[in-house]
Amino acid sequence: MQTSILSTIILLILGTALATPSRRAFAVEKQTPEERQQFIEGAEAWPVYCAQCHNARPGSQFSPSQWNAITMHMRTLSNMPAKDMRAILTFLREAR
Repeated sequence: MQTSILSTIILLILGTALATPSRRAFAVEKQTPEERQQFIEGAEAWPVYCAQCHNARPGSQFSPSQWNAITMHMRTLSNMPAKDMRAILTFLREAR
């Protein structure tokens, strides 16, 4: 019985992990060149700004609405330019 439950959990985890990259690839294909550039800028700015004060968090740690609140708060604390924060927010939303 326990082996059956464990096997089911493992299959669910593997299925989720395998489904995620194709979903990301599809989202990237639908991006405009401007959105793609903002994503790249966010990926470059994320470790620079976030790692100054604490460990940079992965995009999957919070939901998009939580990231909205967090990035607004962090922008205020760090006095970060709005352009950089928008790029970081784009990166965190897409890198899920």
